[in-house]
Amino acid sequence: MKLDSITLHHLSMPLVAPFETSFGRTTDRACILVSIQSEGLTGWGECVVDRDPGYSYETTGTAWHILKDFIAPNLLGQYVTDAIDFQSRVERIRGHNLAKAGVEMALWDLFGKRLGKSLREMLGGLRARVEVGVSVGLQTSPEVLVERVEEYLAAGYGRIKIKIKPGRDVGDTEAVRRAFPYIPLQVDANSAYTLETCQVLRPLDRMKLLLIEQPLNEDDLWNHSRLQKQFHTPICLDESIVSLLHARSALEMEACKIINIKPGRVGGLSQAVAIHDLCRAQGVPVWCGGMLETGVGRASNLALASLPGFSLPGDISASDRYYTEDITHERFKLDPGSTIDVPSGPGLGVTVDAVALKKFSLAELRLRAK
Repeated sequence: MKLDSITLHHLSMPLVAPFETSFGRTTDRACILVSIQSEGLTGWGECVVDRDPGYSYETTGTAWHILKDFIAPNLLGQYVTDAIDFQSRVERIRGHNLAKAGVEMALWDLFGKRLGKSLREMLGGLRARVEVGVSVGLQTSPEVLVERVEEYLAAGYGRIKIKIKPGRDVGDTEAVRRAFPYIPLQVDANSAYTLETCQVLRPLDRMKLLLIEQPLNEDDLWNHSRLQKQFHTPICLDESIVSLLHARSALEMEACKIINIKPGRVGGLSQAVAIHDLCRAQGVPVWCGGMLETGVGRASNLALASLPGFSLPGDISASDRYYTEDITHERFKLDPGSTIDVPSGPGLGVTVDAVALKKFSLAELRLRAK
C-alpha cells in the first residue's frame, strides 16, 4: 500500500484513579496516536509512551521527534507491503521501539481493512475471547490495598497483580494473600531492587504466587539468572525483554521462567509474535502486559493475546478500569470468567471517536508525501 500521509496526535487522558508504581504516580495518561492514510483508508496505531522517562527512556517528546523526523520520511510516498517490510525500513533507527510499534500497529490496521480480515486472523490467533486480570497500583496502606483488590474481585477479575517497591512489598503481599488465600496473585517490582536488596522478598516464596515480575534492572539478565536459582516462584521478565535476541538470551541464561510480552516494548506486533513463537517452542508461558492503553492499543493487545502460547491472563482490563471516556466508540467489557472478547472487525476492529480525540488532543501534526 502506498502511504499518502501520516498524522500524529499527542493525547492526555485523565485516568479513573491515580496509578502508582515503583517509578512514579500517574493521574493523566499521555500517549501518541498514529493515523496513516492510504488508498482512501485510515489505519490507527498507539505509541504507548508516557510523558516521563520512568518505564522507558522514550517519552512523548522523543517519540514525536523520531516519528516526525525519521520514521515518517522513510515511509511517506512509499509502497509498504507488510510488517516485515516496515521493520526493514526502520532497522537503521537504533532503539525507539515504542515509536516503531505505534506505526506498525497502524499498518496492521490498514492491511486488515484492505483485506477484510481482523488482526486476530492475520496474527494467527485462535481464541474469540481471552482471559484477563487487573493490575493494582500502590495504595496508601495494606488495608486500602485489600479493599481495592476486593472491589476488583467483586467486579469479576479472576487474577490480581499488585505493584511492589522497597518498604511496600512483603507486608502488602501478605495482607492480600491472607485476605484472599486462593486467588491467582502475582507481584510486579518494575526494577525496584538489586540482587542484594531483593533478599527481603524471600518470604514471597511461601505465598504461592504465580510469578514475581521484573525485580532487578532491565539490563541485568545475569543477576536475574542468579536470583531465579534462589526462588521457587517463577521470575517473569518485562522491561528486560526488548527484542527477540533478549528473549533468547534470557531463556538460555535461565534468567526467568515466564515472559511478559508487550508489543510496544519490543518494537511491534511482528516482533511480539516472534517472541511468542520462541517461547512456545520451548514450553515457556507468556502473557500480554498492559500500558494503560486506549481502546486502540487495547484492541491490539487482545488480538495478540488470542495466540495459543498466551497461557496466562494478561493485563488487558476492561475500558472502565482506566477511563470514564475513551477515544474509541467501542468499549471493552469484562465477561463472565474474567474474559474479554477479541474484536472481530477488519483490522483492529475499532473506530476512533473524532469528538473524543479532539477533546483529549494536545497537539496534532499531519505529514504528507512530497
